[in-house]
Amino acid sequence: MSTRAQRWSLAGLLLALAAVFAIWFAQDRHWLATQLVFTVPPLLLAAGVLAGRGKAAFWAGVLALFWFSHGVMSAWSHPESAPWAWAELLLALAVIGVSSAPGLRRRFGRTR
Repeated sequence: MSTRAQRWSLAGLLLALAAVFAIWFAQDRHWLATQLVFTVPPLLLAAGVLAGRGKAAFWAGVLALFWFSHGVMSAWSHPESAPWAWAELLLALAVIGVSSAPGLRRRFGRTR
């Protein structure tokens, strides 16, 4: 996967994750807090990734570990919102994979 395709894939995953959070927490009693904590970070990271900021992909991978943990916890403890939690969990795994791909290719790729 080229660098450009990786950037667009990662940005798309982050935007999808932000959409999941925005819909999931739309009726929450603490709407503003949930949007600031859950929806805004993936949006900002997507903008950074599209702008070509190298640290944005790194931080997306780091925060995806938090999103993964939150998804697992929510899926098990709140069965009524399990589909949203599973969507978060799967998107977080995809973000981790795409953001880690360049480093894994450099580490385990063929030497010339």
